[in-house]
Amino acid sequence: MSTSVFHQVYKHPLFTEADMQQIIELHQPVKIAKNELLLCEGKTANAYYLVEQGLIRFYVNDFNGNEITTQFTCENEIANEVSSLFQRLPSVQNIQAVTDALVWKIDFENFQYLYHSLESVREWGREWMSAKLFEIQQRSVEMITQSASTRYLHLMQHRPQIIRQAPLKYIASYLGIADTSLSRIRKDLVSA
Repeated sequence: MSTSVFHQVYKHPLFTEADMQQIIELHQPVKIAKNELLLCEGKTANAYYLVEQGLIRFYVNDFNGNEITTQFTCENEIANEVSSLFQRLPSVQNIQAVTDALVWKIDFENFQYLYHSLESVREWGREWMSAKLFEIQQRSVEMITQSASTRYLHLMQHRPQIIRQAPLKYIASYLGIADTSLSRIRKDLVSA
């Protein structure tokens, strides 16, 4: 198992090699099987995960009981149900492996220890949360202002792992469209 995921995720100029070593030591590698849940709706998150290999999705069940994908976490990204983990609330989302995955798990208590003992982790955490807030706001605006075709093209260009590894039904629900609409968009792109 490689530790390069740590250097991709924990990027910040304040990190020293000693900081990085301490961070790595507090994570445990975990193999997750395809379709396995890392967190179930109604449970409180007690850890977050760095994805070294595989694809993870977040989903909710809508008022009709349909699964709606709200987020994907690709390799070298963090799978973290922020409000559940940090506010200690039951999760409204499920977190599921789309493929077999290798993740590095850090427990809430270990993260709290790092956060309170290392300035570099505090600064990195603030920047990470700001970046995530920006991403969420950007996605909300794009869902309203962009066509489904444009959103799909953006996903293809910026997060091709999702296109390669996720079933079409997950991608369609993430884009806010029906499976048939996504099939039509894909067909139009091939014939264009």
